[in-house]
Amino acid sequence: MKFHDTPLPGLRLVESDVRADHRGRFERVYCEQAMASLHPRLHVAQANLSTTLGKGSLRGLHYQAAPALEAKLVRCLQGKVFDVAVDLRAGSPTFLKWHAVELSGGGPYALFIPEGFAHGFQVLSDEAQLLYFHTAAWSAGCEGGLRHDDPSLSIQWPLPAAAISDRDLNHPLLDAGFTGLRT
Repeated sequence: MKFHDTPLPGLRLVESDVRADHRGRFERVYCEQAMASLHPRLHVAQANLSTTLGKGSLRGLHYQAAPALEAKLVRCLQGKVFDVAVDLRAGSPTFLKWHAVELSGGGPYALFIPEGFAHGFQVLSDEAQLLYFHTAAWSAGCEGGLRHDDPSLSIQWPLPAAAISDRDLNHPLLDAGFTGLRT
C-alpha cells in the first residue's frame, strides 16, 4: 500500500497494490499493519456498505464527536463519487478547509479520513457503492453533521444536488460559536 498526502494534514489517499493477469485482479484493500503508519491505534470496529442511487445524490457531511471520535477508510466499489472531507479539528491550521478526491469502482484508491473530520460524497454515476471501515462504532448521541451548502465551507460540488436526506438538509449552518472537535 502507498500513502499520498493531501493539503489537509492527516487526510491521506491510500493506493492499493494491484496484481493483475489474464484471470483478473487481486488487491489488498485493508491491512492493519500497513495502516498503522497512518494511525497508531488503528483498529476496525465497524464496517459499513452504502449504495446510493441517482447521479448528483449527496450524502453527508457527517462526523462523530467525542467520546466516539472515529477515523475511517472509504473505498468506492461501484460507480464514481466526489468524496469530500472537512477538517473540524479544534486548533488545526486547516480548520474548516475541505479537500475532495474522485473515487471510482475498480480504482486502486481509498481515502483515509482521520478523527475530527466530517465526510460526505456526491454520486457522479447512476449508482455508487461505498465500503467504509470505522475505528469506532456508530453512536447516535455523538453524531453530528454539516450542511453540504454551508456558505462558510464553499464546497464546489461538481453537480447540482439531486437527492439529499431530510436529516442532511436540516443540519444547522456553522456559526461563530463552532470552535471544532477536540481530538
